[in-house]
Formats: sequence, structure tokens, C-alpha cells
Amino acid sequence: MWTNENRGRYDRSKLRYPSDVTNEEWALIEPLIPPAKGGGKTRTVVMREVVNGLMFVLSTGCQWRAIPKDLPPKSTVYGYFDLWTWDGTIGRIHEALYAACREQAGRDASPTAAIIDSQSVKSAEKGGSMIRLALMPARRSTARSGTFSSIRKAS
Repeated sequence: MWTNENRGRYDRSKLRYPSDVTNEEWALIEPLIPPAKGGGKTRTVVMREVVNGLMFVLSTGCQWRAIPKDLPPKSTVYGYFDLWTWDGTIGRIHEALYAACREQAGRDASPTAAIIDSQSVKSAEKGGSMIRLALMPARRSTARSGTFSSIRKAS
């Protein structure tokens, strides 16, 4: 509900871009970002700006090449996005922010119930083959293929 208290909490007008992370959000995200690798050159990019660049692309839906010039270069932002997707950092950041939002709303950190309607089930049947494969035991087909049935066995 939009109360005066909530309006102040969600006001992003003082940020450079509405997608920039606030100090509270950054306090949750910063410990989850992996440290720089040892050896070689030291990390010179500001990690908060990389996260701001990533949030800009995700919130606006713009192309990587359309990242504003006052954020890190697109190659840097995309490079960290690719690395963090591969090593699971993006998932950990999402879980931390998700749990914080639920707790802030006075709910448990993770939901205890879900509602699945028939449309959701139909969608999962059509496009969720990977989910079905992961959840269902393997079965062998008992049907013969067209090429198999056209070949006669030698007696």
C-alpha cells in the first residue's frame, strides 16, 4: 500500500538513475561479490558501478551497447554479468534481495505455499521439458519407430 512511509522508502528520485542500487541494497550485495583474483593487476573498476550498470540494462531492457557513458564500459559490465551468472553470484544476490524484501514486508524469508492453476501446468507441459526430465524417472518407449517396423527380421 502506498502510504507516506512507503513512498519515502521507495523514493529513488535522489539517485542518478532509478535503477541504481541504494546504500541499503548495496550493503546486502557487497559481501556477496567475490573478491578480486590474486596475482596480476589489481581490480580498478568500482564494483558498485558494475552492479549499477547491470541493473540499468536489466531494468530498462536496453542493449548492452546503450549503457550510459558514466557507467563502466559495456564489455566490463557484460564480463562480470557472464562471470557472475556462471559462478552463481547472480543467484546469491537475487536470493539475498528477495529474502530482504519478504522480511521487510513482514513475511517469512521464503514462501511456504504456492498456487498452481491449470494454465501454469499447461505451460510447464509445453515448455518445461527440462523440468519434467529432472523430476521424472527415465522411461523407455514401448512404441516402435517407423523405420524399425518396416525392417523384417530374418528367420
